[in-house]
Amino acid sequence: MLKKIGPGILVAAAFVGPGTITVCTIAGVGFGFALIWAVLVSILATIILQEMAGRIGFLAQTGLVDVVKGQLRNIWLRNSVIGVVLAAILVGNAAYEAGNIGGATLGLEGVFGNTPFSFFYPLLIGLLAFAILWWGNYKSLERIFIALVGLMGLCFIISAIITKPSIFEILKGAFVPTLPQDSILTVMALVGTTVVPYNLFLHAALVKEKWGASGNLSTIRWDTIVSIAIGGAVSIAILITASASQIDNVTNIMDLAKGVEPLFGKMAVYFMVIGLFCAGVTSAMTAPLAAAYVANSCFGWRGTKDIRFRMVWIAILFLGVLFLSFDIKPIQIIQFAQVANGILLPVMAILLLWIANKKNVMGAHSNSLVQNLLGVIIIGFTIFLGVKSILKVFELL
Repeated sequence: MLKKIGPGILVAAAFVGPGTITVCTIAGVGFGFALIWAVLVSILATIILQEMAGRIGFLAQTGLVDVVKGQLRNIWLRNSVIGVVLAAILVGNAAYEAGNIGGATLGLEGVFGNTPFSFFYPLLIGLLAFAILWWGNYKSLERIFIALVGLMGLCFIISAIITKPSIFEILKGAFVPTLPQDSILTVMALVGTTVVPYNLFLHAALVKEKWGASGNLSTIRWDTIVSIAIGGAVSIAILITASASQIDNVTNIMDLAKGVEPLFGKMAVYFMVIGLFCAGVTSAMTAPLAAAYVANSCFGWRGTKDIRFRMVWIAILFLGVLFLSFDIKPIQIIQFAQVANGILLPVMAILLLWIANKKNVMGAHSNSLVQNLLGVIIIGFTIFLGVKSILKVFELL
């Protein structure tokens, strides 16, 4: 069974990072169970979009950008679309990377506190991620991610059960959508932290590396569904534990740790320290890697060993560290990254839906009517949230 586990678990590990822990905690503290529906919708949207990405990667045996380049005959249009995709992924990943490193920084601050050396925490984390990416490989990363997602997920789910939440209130929050006052940016962040645009490109590229042409669509599909469903269960568990915690606002790691106090007691802060650090480092590796895969497809480089491929992920790592060098709290960076991702999502989803309907790429496995309908609903939903969140940001200026 473990041998069949593929890129799906890396997708789950990428979105169950500091952003998910922070945003789900903020949602639970601020709105109780009322926004569970947003997490549920985000998980369903992730499964639908990532299944399309995995299917395209397997059938085309190439990256998403390569497929787009092959389908756009007009040079001006092709270069414009590729430019937008490249810019969106690089900018979005740089912001997301800052959030990932920020999460790991919170972990170090939880252990050592704010000392004169705190300024160097992001640099240390960046160097650690650099070392793993430079000398590591896909198989070792896969095993690390499986272990970390499994351990963190189990702890949060146990914590959620220990709090003895009201099943009726959970079901109400999951299936009766509401938008409490001032919740729109939190909803957008929940979508952005789960349906991560760069994961679409990463998934398609890794499906090809994992199975090549020898796999089958059924295995790829179930790998995606099971892995992301597990990640979604962890997200909901974080929100539930946060709802039961006695805090009014989330400003530091001590506030985040209160969600797992039912399980760990006074040791909760140490669990959260380790969890945020590990989640930050693992997510800090996937964001640069995805950006490099996109750039590789855009420019037709020679693959992961090409120095230009490596220069891209090094640049994303550097930008993530640089963003945290300014006097901005890591939690604020994390929130901004999730909202930015949510705004970029409709553009990526439209491209994905278009490719998944191309008969000359997908053959007999192009989207069905139901898949297209679900895709259009997801795009409409994300555009609605994006517009609302932009308007809300202008109100706050």
